[in-house]
Amino acid sequence: MEPNGVDSTTEATANNLPAAPSSATPAAERSSWVTLNVGGEIFTTTRLTLTNREPNSMIARMFAQDQLKPSDQDAHGAYLIDRNGYYFRPILDYLRHGRVVCDKHVNLQGVLEEARYYGLDGLVSLIQDIQQADVSLTRLDFIRTLVASSHTTELRFQGVHLAGINLSKMDLRNINFKYACLSHCNLSNANLSWCCLERAELRFANLEGAKLHSVMASCADLQGAILKGCDLTRCSLESANMKGATLEGSTMDGVSLRVANLKSANMRNCTLYDADMAGANLEACDLTGCNLEGANLRGANLKGAQLEKLITPVHMSQIDI
Repeated sequence: MEPNGVDSTTEATANNLPAAPSSATPAAERSSWVTLNVGGEIFTTTRLTLTNREPNSMIARMFAQDQLKPSDQDAHGAYLIDRNGYYFRPILDYLRHGRVVCDKHVNLQGVLEEARYYGLDGLVSLIQDIQQADVSLTRLDFIRTLVASSHTTELRFQGVHLAGINLSKMDLRNINFKYACLSHCNLSNANLSWCCLERAELRFANLEGAKLHSVMASCADLQGAILKGCDLTRCSLESANMKGATLEGSTMDGVSLRVANLKSANMRNCTLYDADMAGANLEACDLTGCNLEGANLRGANLKGAQLEKLITPVHMSQIDI
């Protein structure tokens, strides 16, 4: 209290002046602005922006409740997010106004991957609609490109939209398809050996009888894809999504399926000699008649997996954590 018995808040009100901040001010109001450090890039925004547009997304849940600490903070108090800041700006702009706005040099596929990470389903749909509207290359375009180059030369189709294209029976060795959209493509009996399919989208693609020898396909999306009778020898499919895929009768010697999602996949009669399946999700996977000799199954989820008629019995050392 002041000497005359009037406190500072009352005096300020009487003179139409703003009162001094009170300790009773809601915590959420005091911290409505937040600073993010995304992969070393600094962004300042509001909690409302991060939580309002898609309240069920991961990023909204991170910042929805003030009493929860979303993540560690750097020396300046910015919340640390270990993602690519280059692709975060379009994410933040979408949260602000609900539209996809990207610099012409920004790869939409990269933004799409980040949108999936943050759980922004609305943004994922918008980007996919844009990609579907893009003019896709035709089989003839591909043939013209291939005949003008050597099969030993890496062709770059990185991030290209090729959904639904028919590339069956074609020699596609050494092509870089990283981030490319190949969903629903017909790649049956094609030779994709030594290709790069990292983070490519191949949902429900038909690769029956295809050669994928030594292909790099980590984090690729092959959900529902048909890979029946394929040659996947020494193929890298680490962290790939192969949920519900059909791989029946495929040769997969030395394949890497570490932490891959093979839930409900059909792998009947596959040869998996020396395959690395550590940490893979094999729940309800059909492994009937497989050759798992030397395969590493440590830490794999085998709940409900069918393991009848195996060529060689699975040894305890193959599944111990």
